[in-house]
Amino acid sequence: MRCLAPRPAGSYLSEPQGSSQCAIMEVGPLEGGYLELLNSDADPLCLYHFYDQMDLAGEEEIELYSEPDTDTINCDQFSRLLCDIEGDEETREAYANIAELDQYVFQDSQLEGLSKDIFKHIGPDEVIGESMEMPAEVGQKSQKRPFPEELPADLKHWKPVPSSSSSLSCLNLPEGPIQFVPTISTLPHGLWQISGAGTEVSSIFIYHGEVPQASQVPPPSGLTVHGLPTSPDRPGSTSPFAPSATDLPSMPEPALTSRANMTEHKTSPTQCQAAGEVSNKLPKWPEPVEQFYRSLQDTYGAEPAGRDGILVEVDLVRARLERSSSKSLERELATPDWAERQLAQGGLAEVLLADKEHRRPRETRVIAVLGKAGQGKSYWAGAVSRAWACGRLPQYDFVFSVPCHCLNRPGDAYGLQDLLFSLGPQPLVAADEVFSHILKRPDRVLLILDAFEELEAQDGFLHSTCGPAPAEPCSLRGLLAGLFQKKLLRGCTLLLTARPRGRLVQSLSKADALFELSGFSMEQAQAYVMRYFESSGMTEHQDRALTLLRDRPLLLSHSHSPTLCRAVCQLSEALLELGEDAKLPSTLTGLYVGLLGRAALNSPPGALAELAKLAWELGRRHQSTLQEDQFPSADVRTWAMAKGLVQHPPGAAESELAFPSFLLQCFLGALWLALSGEIKDKELPQYLALTPRKKRPYDNWLEGVPRFLAGLIFQPRARCLGALVGPSATALADRKQKVLARYLKRLQPGTLRARQLLELLHCAHEAEEAGIWQHVVQELPARLSFLGTRLTPPDAHVLGKALEAAGRDFSLDLRSTGICPSGLGSLVGLSCVTRFRAALSDTVVLWESLRQHGETKLLQAAEEKFTIEPFKAKSLKDVEDLGKLVQTQRTRSSSEDTAGELPAVRDLKKLEFALGPISGPQTFPKLVQILTAFSSLQHLDLDALSENKIGDEGVSQLSATFPQLKSLETLNLSQNNITDLGAYKLAEALPSLAASLLRLSLYNNCICDVGAESLARVLPDMVSLRVMDVQYNKFTAAGAQQLAASLRRCPHVETLAMWTPTIPFSVQEHLQQQDSRISLR
Repeated sequence: MRCLAPRPAGSYLSEPQGSSQCAIMEVGPLEGGYLELLNSDADPLCLYHFYDQMDLAGEEEIELYSEPDTDTINCDQFSRLLCDIEGDEETREAYANIAELDQYVFQDSQLEGLSKDIFKHIGPDEVIGESMEMPAEVGQKSQKRPFPEELPADLKHWKPVPSSSSSLSCLNLPEGPIQFVPTISTLPHGLWQISGAGTEVSSIFIYHGEVPQASQVPPPSGLTVHGLPTSPDRPGSTSPFAPSATDLPSMPEPALTSRANMTEHKTSPTQCQAAGEVSNKLPKWPEPVEQFYRSLQDTYGAEPAGRDGILVEVDLVRARLERSSSKSLERELATPDWAERQLAQGGLAEVLLADKEHRRPRETRVIAVLGKAGQGKSYWAGAVSRAWACGRLPQYDFVFSVPCHCLNRPGDAYGLQDLLFSLGPQPLVAADEVFSHILKRPDRVLLILDAFEELEAQDGFLHSTCGPAPAEPCSLRGLLAGLFQKKLLRGCTLLLTARPRGRLVQSLSKADALFELSGFSMEQAQAYVMRYFESSGMTEHQDRALTLLRDRPLLLSHSHSPTLCRAVCQLSEALLELGEDAKLPSTLTGLYVGLLGRAALNSPPGALAELAKLAWELGRRHQSTLQEDQFPSADVRTWAMAKGLVQHPPGAAESELAFPSFLLQCFLGALWLALSGEIKDKELPQYLALTPRKKRPYDNWLEGVPRFLAGLIFQPRARCLGALVGPSATALADRKQKVLARYLKRLQPGTLRARQLLELLHCAHEAEEAGIWQHVVQELPARLSFLGTRLTPPDAHVLGKALEAAGRDFSLDLRSTGICPSGLGSLVGLSCVTRFRAALSDTVVLWESLRQHGETKLLQAAEEKFTIEPFKAKSLKDVEDLGKLVQTQRTRSSSEDTAGELPAVRDLKKLEFALGPISGPQTFPKLVQILTAFSSLQHLDLDALSENKIGDEGVSQLSATFPQLKSLETLNLSQNNITDLGAYKLAEALPSLAASLLRLSLYNNCICDVGAESLARVLPDMVSLRVMDVQYNKFTAAGAQQLAASLRRCPHVETLAMWTPTIPFSVQEHLQQQDSRISLR
């Protein structure tokens, strides 16, 4: 008797070719121990397929046999394997690998297709008959089923690969009695378990009849199931590949369960009802885990109410770290050119899937989302949690969001369970079974640490040696060190939000992915204003509010920060309620004075000053949250909460309060400095942070304090400081005003670094004091370089206002500033800016934008003012950008409405090429193609410390351009691996430069005597040549003598540097004695 045994898709079977010949299972010997087996890349279905070694018989069938010496793995061996693993602590990680198998084996789509294909054309008589023909599909190659992470995100449109009939094998059973074991209550009718004498097969299943659909439920039986449990993920599944509970002793139940999303099918109501009944009987997870999952969804799924729910999507930009200087090992956040920013087009999904293709199994991923204060990082972290609760992040079973201010606690008795369940703003109730389930599937866990900069000494987590073992209690610092060093919850995803400040950036150098929140664009800020008034039910004020904002360019530029944009909306709402003649203030200080002025009218005596002192003290400790008992009195607390100056953070404990925004805390801190008598007058200038001190430098964590302090001290008392605390409380401010005025007028802006100069401009603008503003703008140097310093929209606005007020001409270097196109256009359009340098890609984008908008005059000014002199190509991008600039000139010259060369291309005189030995030879041909466009080029430097090595081919390509480079005076070909062939090609082309070339350097190449002879022949023709350097080449005394003889016929040459180790020193001395122009240095 013969029967069909299904072969698992993806198993290691020889592929049948052609006819109905049966397949043979070929499994090599299992080498290594059990841990190696579980960690191997072998198809997991082989572990579940209970077989003995089969061999090909003489006929077209497979006979089953067993040999004791054959190293196969059957049910008993697999059971012993798991028992060994359970008793061995060092291999507990193997359980996670076993847990992966359930997603691999129990998939509705694949196994349903498998069963349908296997029995599709098989009738009752054909199954049990004496002879049988294999279906034609047997010859097709079986497809290996993907793991869940390899499945497409949209499972609705995913079509399962048909596990073709190649998964059939013929089993030849010997004659004799066959025992039917009807003990499997969940098997459909017609699927029988049999065992035959002499077969030595652990279990064979024969199907007779039609296989029911996956959504249908087999009729229940009164017998208990022992051998074949129903698949937890498929209601009514009876796959013969499923291991029995007895085959997997002590296997943790979650290892057989999964929350992977299944393919949706259209089913009838009857089928849906049946599936629902089975789902209730067979939950995907144990009941405590399921309950915790639902409670976690409820915790994070609540949408923010009212204005907190206004959502305007902001751009996420891929970020990277770079060394701050060539001599420093410290890294800082790189500033990409605006046109070269890599936007995360996929938004949230792209962030969480970042670098997944490079992730190794069970490898913890650290993803950081960075942004300045007020950019919306915490709101974005909350959006991540809500997205998971709504089912938009199916790759995670659990998400835990922990504000980092909750982790600044003393003690050393914390564990991972405390971090996940107890230390967050809302303690979670979870049974031990839930924690055990999480530990077995850490790759399905997302842990969000919001406001990471608020952790104390957070910079040492990646380098700390105190990472604990999973079960050992430790301090919170040790617990976080274990997470970052990938010792705890290994395989999870860590998502951090933080400000890119100080040492924290160094700690993030090993993060798997970095992103940056870019803030609002001009259009997004205006959209937020419209939605704000729409949510307030004041749609009639929308246009008026936009007009108020546009009338204050500084506040409009500051609206790129979502926090400040909301503050502007709040003040606009209050002003519009008062009357039609409302106007917004022109400074940030005035904005916050307007917001707090009304709150201070009915405050308890000294309440605002007490709140300001509390804000300052918290800022010095790098904290923004406080407890209710930290307030000096209950009246102050009640007033502050009623006016919205402090509030309960979302999901925080009842006793925990926080300032609504970081900038409000900065304003209150500056208010305390302006009012306090505890701050000595001579210490006040240090809080402006303009001239860093060598001893005890000021920690400027409250980075908004300097601007607010200048505004509060210098702006008129009646509408500023006096409006907040009354005239009587401002006596100390007069003396502080004199101290700061004397300090600011002594500063020399030309000696400050770019970042400090911008901060000084902001302080002078906030002060609104004519004497200070005039001093600052008049002392600005004529050449201002902001190279490598990020310029935000407010920076560009204040800088432009200062340049206009100076009344002089300026030259600006705006490279690597990340300035937006609107900011670049506003600066370039100033009549006082006569020259500017910016990234080539950004400049071309600006020109195209101006051309499309028809701004002809501004376009002409931008083209005439732009310069690239001198230009140094250090990367392929630099050469490509230079090529785009040349192409723009060629397109411009060919158009009818414009003519002539671009000044930037026409006036370039010095060009350096320094790409190194790898990129140099590959990129140099692209440079040669555009080299002839630079008609005024005088200095071409192809030397680099790392050696470009353009070789003889590069010299040959370069030589062809010499006839067009009629102004070239200096040609540096040092360290380029030039041989005699290159020297010959160069000598042939050099006469084209005879009238202009003054200096030629071939230092440290591979030129021998033949090459020296070629150069010697052309030397008399170079009538303008003054200096030639051929040191450190490989020519001998013969080549040196030919060069010396040629030099005697060249009275115009002033120096020939010729020392090389291949020439005897005596010969060199002799040649120098004959001609003093020969240099041996």
